[in-house]
Amino acid sequence: MGQLRDRKNRHDAFFRKARNEGFAARAVYKLEDIDKRVRLFHSGARVLDLGCRPGSWMQYAVKAVGAHGKVVGVDRMPLPAPVAGAQVIVADIYTLSDEEILCGLAAYDVVLSDMAPDTTGIRATDQARSANLVEEALGRAERLLAPLGAFVAKVFQSPDVERLRKHMGERFADVRLLKPEASRQQSTELYLVGKNFGPPRR
Repeated sequence: MGQLRDRKNRHDAFFRKARNEGFAARAVYKLEDIDKRVRLFHSGARVLDLGCRPGSWMQYAVKAVGAHGKVVGVDRMPLPAPVAGAQVIVADIYTLSDEEILCGLAAYDVVLSDMAPDTTGIRATDQARSANLVEEALGRAERLLAPLGAFVAKVFQSPDVERLRKHMGERFADVRLLKPEASRQQSTELYLVGKNFGPPRR
């Protein structure tokens, strides 16, 4: 019981920290953790954030890439509040063309996906839906990423994870599976991370 209380207090602390620092959600510390481990961003980078609501990942990315960077978010629902320095497309990802997502850019340096499915409570169904969203995000990344670009996607733990990881290994030199500290202990979410995007490996 004491361990459960300690974990709850720690995650409540992430919530309070996000509120105090002006971030839209505690999820920002998941991205921060991943960024510290693999160095996703650089000044002037072009970033695509799929499933960007409520906006904390875009807030972090805007700061990370600076005034010469570009941050574009896509979500089915409008953000609760605008994110200064970011452009948001309100639409279902499946209805958008690559050209619409590029917003006039030649390519992105980082593609992020914190998309999660509408859950049913049926584990196998929810896992399959999560994997489908990762596949959609990865397909976009393979078409829209610049050489040496990076990709991050949330996925529910399932037998599909190893298949997705192997698929990423065909295009990314460095592939990792991470669980940030800010993820809730009981959550089955993991993050697939790929760096140094390139042509298919043989």
